[in-house]
Amino acid sequence: MKLSAILPFLFDRIICVILLVMGLTTPGQAEITSLDSANIDDVLNNAGVSLVNFYADWCRFSQMLHPIFEEASNIMREEFPDTKQVVFARVDCDQHSDIAQRYRISKYPTLKLFRNGMMMKREYRGQRSVVAIADFIRQQQVDPVKEIHSLEELKTVDRSKRNIIGYFEKKDSDNYHTFEKVSNILRDDCVFMAAFGSVSESERFSGDNVIYKPVGESIPDMVYLGSLTNFDLTYAWAQDKCVPLVREITFENGEELTEEGIPFLILFHLKEDNESLEKFQQEVARQLISEKGSINFLHADCDKFRHPLLHIQKTPADCPVIAIDSFRHMYVFPDYKDLNIPGKLKQFVLDLHSGKLHREFHHGPDPTDSTPGQEEIGGDGASKPPQSSFQKLAPSETRYTILGRDRDEL
Repeated sequence: MKLSAILPFLFDRIICVILLVMGLTTPGQAEITSLDSANIDDVLNNAGVSLVNFYADWCRFSQMLHPIFEEASNIMREEFPDTKQVVFARVDCDQHSDIAQRYRISKYPTLKLFRNGMMMKREYRGQRSVVAIADFIRQQQVDPVKEIHSLEELKTVDRSKRNIIGYFEKKDSDNYHTFEKVSNILRDDCVFMAAFGSVSESERFSGDNVIYKPVGESIPDMVYLGSLTNFDLTYAWAQDKCVPLVREITFENGEELTEEGIPFLILFHLKEDNESLEKFQQEVARQLISEKGSINFLHADCDKFRHPLLHIQKTPADCPVIAIDSFRHMYVFPDYKDLNIPGKLKQFVLDLHSGKLHREFHHGPDPTDSTPGQEEIGGDGASKPPQSSFQKLAPSETRYTILGRDRDEL
């Protein structure tokens, strides 16, 4: 064999060896923690911020994300060397389907943010690039608490937002550390401020103090009366103030609300119709407070959400309309005026949980009922209104949303 024929082969072999050696000796290899049922709680609970990649090996997009995620992890390790300050972790959802189910993972890859073991409701939705992921983590390290240097600053507080203000003797205290932890978790829902030392002295007549300033100029402040060293109590109080019982669903937050994994009870109303919204809010608070956590209470602009209204054979002219979106079907509350009937709205929700609404959707009213629990009727050979256009997530599961868009388009 001629030397000229051998040289290219030898050159290729030499290059491969060099690359292999470089790969073995490259410093700062990615520190991605693989999570399983045995270590997930310990790892997440002991980390200030965790970004977890829920992936599946067969998913092409998961494969594309791996090197990007690893490089972003390397950059963050250099900037935040404390291994408990920022953690990058991953879960193989095929191998650990129990974890995927626990966190309601329905698409791959999904990047979820955790703080001290608590999953944040907003997953990472930015660009899947090293720069974007690194910037996202940097933003999470920014202190969400604005320090007040004079009580005069409170006169210019934006009352169109929800504000929580803490008055503390000093920063280095258990009370403030609890406040800081709560503010990190609820940073997207409330504005947090704090005053210390002599600045806060006039407001600390009975010790460290935390107040909530609701939206609106005329609504009085609310004072936290629990123990500031008790995180669970402090967080529950702040969450109740920062996250309204009845939230507005929009095209911007609809996907996030869907991924919370619980059905929607929705009031469709005209934007200027505040009366029906106030009535709905009152009845939800009166009848359904015990159902919080099992169903999301929402309101939607009839004009913006004309498409889902069509699925229940309604138009903005029919508003206000109350409906449940179970992600499989939409069920209509018989008559908005029935909201005044004690227990009627709660029974509508209980009928969802018991399966009665689903059963009547397919087979008509139960024989023991004189009237159906919802407007849809169905069964073999019977007509039904068109269902929501939310398409299949997987061959074995079909879910629907009032957004009326295929998940693959999002």
